[in-house]
Amino acid sequence: MHKWYVVQVISGHEKKAKKSIEDYITKKGMEDFIDEVLVPTEKVSEMKRGEQKISEKKLWPGYILVKMTLTDESWTYIKGSLSVLDFLGGDKPTALTEAEVGEILQDLEEKKKGVVQKHKFETGDKVKITDGVFVNFIGTVIEVFHDKGRLSALVSIFGRDTRVDDLEFWQVEQVLGEE
Repeated sequence: MHKWYVVQVISGHEKKAKKSIEDYITKKGMEDFIDEVLVPTEKVSEMKRGEQKISEKKLWPGYILVKMTLTDESWTYIKGSLSVLDFLGGDKPTALTEAEVGEILQDLEEKKKGVVQKHKFETGDKVKITDGVFVNFIGTVIEVFHDKGRLSALVSIFGRDTRVDDLEFWQVEQVLGEE
């Protein structure tokens, strides 16, 4: 019976590992053992220089999912594939439970339906300005324009709150915790 296993691959080579596994399934006689190879991804939207760019982001960099029947031969085949490092669990890989698989697959289906914002700025967030006239100032987000990839923040200059408009998302970074 086929079960899902997590396979560790060289980070950034997830698609290469998937292709390597899929390309030789028939040639190596693995059709009965390996059913599916999955690289979990989501579509991410980001505004760069006024243009919306949609890119694919890997949810688990360095890992892929393989639906297979685990035998000595299939284990050796997967381990010997290009860019594959090991099974999660090492010499005794543990299959994901049905509940885990159901949750993962449902989550992936949800992510296929839409595009998420790369930057998740919200009103009230603390941000540090990393580019422009106010570089290194810490401010509080007062407005967010996701469609334009811009925000406005209040920064304290000489003890007075000053509004800074038209900051692009790439010009600020979120400040975690209190500074």
